Amino acid sequence: MTRAEAEHLARQGVEALRRGDGAEARANFDQIIAARPADFPLPWLALAQACRLSGDAAAETAALQAQLREQPRHIAALLLMGDRKRQDGDDRAAANFYTAALNQAAVTRDVPPALHPLLRQAEAFKQEANARFTGHVEGAITGPQPPRVAQSIELLLGRRELYLQQPSMFYFEGLPQRAFYARDEFAWVAELEAATPAIRAELEAATEGFAPYVEGNADRPLPNNPLLDDPAWSALHLWRGGEVVEANASRFPATMAALAKLPIPRIAGRSPMALFSRLTPGAHIQPHHGLLNTRLICHLPIIAPPGCGLRVGADVHQWREGELVIFDDSFEHEAWNRGSETRTVLLFEIWKPEIDVAERGALTRLFEAIDAYGAPMQDQG
Repeated sequence: MTRAEAEHLARQGVEALRRGDGAEARANFDQIIAARPADFPLPWLALAQACRLSGDAAAETAALQAQLREQPRHIAALLLMGDRKRQDGDDRAAANFYTAALNQAAVTRDVPPALHPLLRQAEAFKQEANARFTGHVEGAITGPQPPRVAQSIELLLGRRELYLQQPSMFYFEGLPQRAFYARDEFAWVAELEAATPAIRAELEAATEGFAPYVEGNADRPLPNNPLLDDPAWSALHLWRGGEVVEANASRFPATMAALAKLPIPRIAGRSPMALFSRLTPGAHIQPHHGLLNTRLICHLPIIAPPGCGLRVGADVHQWREGELVIFDDSFEHEAWNRGSETRTVLLFEIWKPEIDVAERGALTRLFEAIDAYGAPMQDQG
């Protein structure tokens, strides 16, 4: 078959499609495909449309499969296959093809306008199919579920977003993906919490020492943080960069004594790190990631008024005075004060308990080596 003959048959097939004559259209396209003329694209998509007009679902599916073997991300073929699976009653397969079509359309510069209505229909179907799937799962899985199973079901149904550790400086392989740790996992927590009244008394007696938590450094690019140099989020440092801040620490003997009993890392130039973090009404610490996933951040709420919250990953925590909060700040996290009073927590870091003594020693040497190369990175929120 010459190219001219193939083009003639293709025109006849298209005209038959416009008339709604699936049988004649299919006959023309079948001839082209059987002959496989050189340098002529095989009309699989048009054949699929002709087979649909003829009511031959199996042949339509086969033609679409052939088109997708040649062009796996062909938007129109993906949409038509999704619609074929929808008519076959296979919601999951239809949703998969529709999702692939929508994803490809999102990265394609010029999607033909004729496909826009089909893409909207695909999105609507996905929402409807998701509602049906949710109803199916909820009907099959009833009653209270173990916490981790319940959270996984929420992920499955799209009600909970998946967050993973994404430290901005250093990632340590093999640690569990846990956003929060329970207070009863650490033997020293009760003694620290018992010191809350004494710590609060020292804090209330302090009239100076707080400075913006996020400060610019002339030797580094300024952080892209709306709270840069803003006292709405401020800190009073007791330990900073591994050194005691004497001007502040001398006014907090009970606080320093409580901190001295904790398993705080000892890394030259970096840790211990301990401070009071203050957040005024209306302040919002934007979502961000911490530097490392080798540590846990601890908040001992000293002044915890209503309207304040902390989100780590998908979970939100409300501070309660004197109850320690322990979390992994390498997960995306944010904090806010939507109340009418200032919130203040005592903030410090500890090693992750899953990191053994030998690993802590090796990591200490590594971090000290990194910092010896230049000034260490600072948490900037």
